[in-house]
Amino acid sequence: MKKILTFALMAMVTISASAAKKKAPSKNQNKPVFTIIKEIPITSVKDQNRSGTCWDYSTLSFFEAEILKSTGKKYDLCESFVANKTYMERAIQVVRYHGDCQFAQGGSAEDVLSTLKNHGICPEGAMPFPGSLYGDSLNNFNEFFSLLEPYVAAIAKSNSKKISNQWKAGLQGILDAYLGKCPEKFSYEGKEYTPKSFVNSLGLNLSDYVSITSYTHHPFYTGFAVEVQDNWRFPLSYNVPMDEMMQIIDNAIDKGYTIAWGGDVSEEGFTRKGLAYAVDSKATQSLAGSDMAKWLKLTPAKKNSILDSLGCNVPEIVPTQELRQERFDNWQLTDDHGMHIYGIAKDQNGKEYYMVKNSWGESGDYKGTWYMTKAFIAANTMDFLINKNAIPAEIRKKLGI
Repeated sequence: MKKILTFALMAMVTISASAAKKKAPSKNQNKPVFTIIKEIPITSVKDQNRSGTCWDYSTLSFFEAEILKSTGKKYDLCESFVANKTYMERAIQVVRYHGDCQFAQGGSAEDVLSTLKNHGICPEGAMPFPGSLYGDSLNNFNEFFSLLEPYVAAIAKSNSKKISNQWKAGLQGILDAYLGKCPEKFSYEGKEYTPKSFVNSLGLNLSDYVSITSYTHHPFYTGFAVEVQDNWRFPLSYNVPMDEMMQIIDNAIDKGYTIAWGGDVSEEGFTRKGLAYAVDSKATQSLAGSDMAKWLKLTPAKKNSILDSLGCNVPEIVPTQELRQERFDNWQLTDDHGMHIYGIAKDQNGKEYYMVKNSWGESGDYKGTWYMTKAFIAANTMDFLINKNAIPAEIRKKLGI
């Protein structure tokens, strides 16, 4: 009887194993396999969580990499310090304009650079950990901005003939309650600092950083303020042809520099799995066995499934200067997200991708890194912050820097 039971159990196990084997999903042969060409050292991946602070996280990550390059030291700089200073300064501008400009969570790399120049910075740990003041484990700006936005609007749209300065004290109270107070002094590795003396100790030359963009509605090799709402400080970006914009990125990585990138990630080729392609929809729908009308009617989930199955064989558009301008003017190319470019890799077909650090924690298939094709970056870059020493000499000469 025991033998019969033993053989029966063995048979059941064999059948179950065989069934499980049959049900196992087939491996996607199109999934990219990456070989790193050049990777610049960076600091660890952070998580902005439920806050519109990608501009803050990506640009501080960029400056941490700049410090690492120049000194060999790793720092974890405080995003809450930058957010506290930035939201107050943005609110002041909105009030000065009587509400005729936007107050929002978003921002730009210039907000971080301006904070470092004018206020300094502190390390993480000198202020409360993100979310801890209101019982969360990470940033959650839902309640915070439900208070902040109407407060600013009430002052900016006030019918008063004269407003007092007390609104700033009230706003600062909200900022401090949710982000923590910015310290006037703090200790770090046994030394006393102010935020300004700390930034001066980091080995950064803050006059070295410039913004680059590429559009035809302004002359090339001149500076202009890119016309997006989160560019509220109106810093000038140097305008170069698209090919030179890409040459600057490649030269930077080759020379050991990284890039604080801002651009559009609302495109269907930007996946939550850690990939980004400049998808050619017409060519893709043909490969998917449907006409264009059917492709357009597919749900985002179905499109993503098709794009995932095509993997590194997804057809891509060839970006052009004209297409960039057209998409900017018709609102297709938007200012969605800030990320940190730090390397180049290639897939099994030889196609090159930029390695881009995100601020969504270790999400996606590559633990917080996105592999974004050069075509995607060329098509979807709004602007980026870079060390001017990373720009090729011949382009610097044209820009006069």
